[in-house]
Formats: sequence, C-alpha cells, structure tokens
Amino acid sequence: MGKLRFGLIGCGGIANRKHLPALAALRDEVEITSFCDVIYERAEKAAREAGSQSAKVSTDYRELVEDPQLDVIHVLTPNVNHAEITVAALEAGKHVLCEKPMSINSAGAKQMLEAAERTGKLLTIGYQNRFRKDVCDLRAIVDAGDLGEIYYAEAFAIRRKGVPTWGVFPDKAKQGGGPLIDIGTHALDLSLWMIGNYEPVAVLGQTFQKLKDYPEGNQFGPWDPETYETEDSAFGLVTLSNGATIILKAAWALNVAQSREAQVQLCGTLGGAETVGDTASNAGQVLTNTVSHGRLIDTKPGVGMGVYGFAGVQAEAPEVLEARQWVKAIKGEGEPLVKPQEALVVTQILEAIYESAATGRAVYLNEHK
Repeated sequence: MGKLRFGLIGCGGIANRKHLPALAALRDEVEITSFCDVIYERAEKAAREAGSQSAKVSTDYRELVEDPQLDVIHVLTPNVNHAEITVAALEAGKHVLCEKPMSINSAGAKQMLEAAERTGKLLTIGYQNRFRKDVCDLRAIVDAGDLGEIYYAEAFAIRRKGVPTWGVFPDKAKQGGGPLIDIGTHALDLSLWMIGNYEPVAVLGQTFQKLKDYPEGNQFGPWDPETYETEDSAFGLVTLSNGATIILKAAWALNVAQSREAQVQLCGTLGGAETVGDTASNAGQVLTNTVSHGRLIDTKPGVGMGVYGFAGVQAEAPEVLEARQWVKAIKGEGEPLVKPQEALVVTQILEAIYESAATGRAVYLNEHK
C-alpha cells in the first residue's frame, strides 16, 4: 500500500495546532493532498506549508468529498457542520476522522453512525486525550482491576478565565453551546471510557451565564460581551445503568483558584485514582489511594532525576499517537480506539444536560434497560 491520501476540511486553529503537526510526523505513510476552508487564503496557506507538491485548495467541501483520489477526510469545521460533511464523506467512500464533539446534537451523531455502518467505512472522533500518558497509566490501573468496581467519577473541564475569543466559539448557533460541548466533552469521554458503561439512565444539569459582563483577566484577552452567546459554566449529574454516577464540571470562566481541564477522578470498591498536573504538555500524573496492611495508602509515580547529558525518552504527543493509531486502523491493523458508538453517547449526555438546564427537569435515557 502506498501513502494514504488525506484531505482536510477546515484549516483553522485545530488543524494547525493538532492535525497538521500530527500528520507531519507520519509523512512516510500519509500525504495531505487537499485542503478546504471557507476562507480560501487559510486553506492556501495550509496547503503551502503542509501539503503535497500538487495539493488542491478549495472553499467547497463537496470537491474533496467527491474526489476519487482521496482515501481519508478529517472534518475540522465548526460543530454545526460535522454531521452533514461526515455523512457525505462516508457515503462517498472515505474514512473519516471528525473532531469532537461528534455532532451538535444526537440526531446528527446518529446519522453519522448509521452512515458508517451502512458504508463500512471507518469513523472515529477526535478525543486525543485518551492517548495522554497519564490517561494511559490510569486505564492500565483500571484494566488491572486495582480499583475494583468503579461506582463514582468526577469529570473536570474547569478553566478559571480561559474563554476562547477567536473563531466561532462564542457563537451558540455554530457551536451548539460553550464550555460543556467544547471541553466538557473531553472529560466526559474519559470518565465513560474508564467506567466502561455507555448506558446513561438519567441526567440532571444546570448551566450559567454569570460572567458574560466580566471579561477582565481572560488569558486569551477580553471577550466582547455583546457577542458572547453561550454559557460560561455547566454542571451535570449522570447515572448509568449499573448505578455508577458521574459528576461533570465544565467552565470557560469560573471563579476558582485552580483550573483543572480534561481530568478525571475515579472511586472504586478497592481504591481510587485521579489524574493531576499539566495535561496540556502531556506531563500529568496519576494519584492512587487504597488500603494496605490495614493502613490508608496514597501513591504517585516517582520522578526520575535523569542522567547527566541525556534527557531520556520523551513521551510522544497524544495527537501523534492518535494519528498513528488511526492510520494503522485504516490499514487494517486493529480498530480505532475511539468508537463512534461511544462518541454518540457522549453527545446524548451533553444534549441532555442542556435540555435539563433549560427545562429544570431531569432527562431520562434508555429507560427500557
């Protein structure tokens, strides 16, 4: 098999910060031959910097979808476009990686899943935090049974003042919401994956837009209160079919002393564990707690001092590991780690939190189970 031919639909921040560097690390196996963005200059710049010599540039995603030369498409657009473009690409015979969240709502996510099942093409969603070193360590602890039955989890996606002020992030119509659907989706994905139960039964949620008029101190610069349409924080309580409970906390702006993003805390019958530290630089750690010889024990990984003149082996970036595993799956070497069926459940729960917040009532799912 020669190099896989990739097309990128959406050449904004997530393409430049995540996908282009990740695919560049796999240049011996892939080449990016098509770039699409509603802003032509943005697509042209990406093609010039990261594309093949004969890379094509377009402002119409249909040109990429209908190109018989493409094997894979990455959908990196605003959330509102995920379902439409992904379904079209799958129907045209392309494998698709769609950025998180899977869709702006569960109806769109179901259409995406059905299209993948109907066409037999691979579909995965961009939850790259599963590939972080600390998350992999936590997953190994869970798989070993060290925590016993996990019945309670907290999912954290909390920023003190980190409202994104670029692109369409404050645009509710294009994004479907604010921090809940943007960064809360990562934390929820991690907690569901660790518990291993994708049958939500009841969801209770609340959202707040309390800091809209207080943009001072934002790490990305002050936002415009006149165009800020989404919630600034959201909270959800989710119960699963086995009785396990997840509390999800998501905020772009919340008056707390410490931010904590894309992290999870697990409580089981034999012990507990949580991710801590700098997730952005893949330098997080896992803390565990248990009982040993009648005593309460807390543990954390040791930090090696290194050897003079040698930095040691550095952990590969999560986005590179995500891309590497995705390429292997396309070549028939295993399945994508992130299944669309799992991502659909994440979207259903996010949608239910928004619905509960709007109605003031709990939302019940999968009641027949």
